[in-house]
Amino acid sequence: MVDSTSKDEATTTPTQRPTGDVSKLYDAVNENFVKTVDELAKVQPKYGQSIHNTILAQKQLTSGWNLQVAYSEQFVKESDEITKNIVNAIDVNNEMTVKSLEAITENSKTFNRTIDSFTEFNINIAKTWNSLYSVQQQQFLKK
Repeated sequence: MVDSTSKDEATTTPTQRPTGDVSKLYDAVNENFVKTVDELAKVQPKYGQSIHNTILAQKQLTSGWNLQVAYSEQFVKESDEITKNIVNAIDVNNEMTVKSLEAITENSKTFNRTIDSFTEFNINIAKTWNSLYSVQQQQFLKK
């Protein structure tokens, strides 16, 4: 079947502005973010279990070989150190992310207060000009 819509009808022109409530946009972003985090939280234990099972399988496979590993204690020590460093890096990254999000929130609040002040200032200017204009008009009419 052939599509009956023209190319012009299918695309929007730059002069067309989308309509809709901005709060719906933020609600959708929030909902999708929560869904994504929930899905990541569901999958994370599966990765851990898979890695654990792989290590156990390798351990069982090599246990019957009686291989001597020359640096096993050093490897365990270094592995523990690397793991500790990775956990610390993740903690620092999480803390920075939270602090960044808090700063973004505060900056948004400051921006909104600035816009409110600017709007109030412009309203006051308009009122002042309006009163000045009406005084001038009254004086002109009296003459």
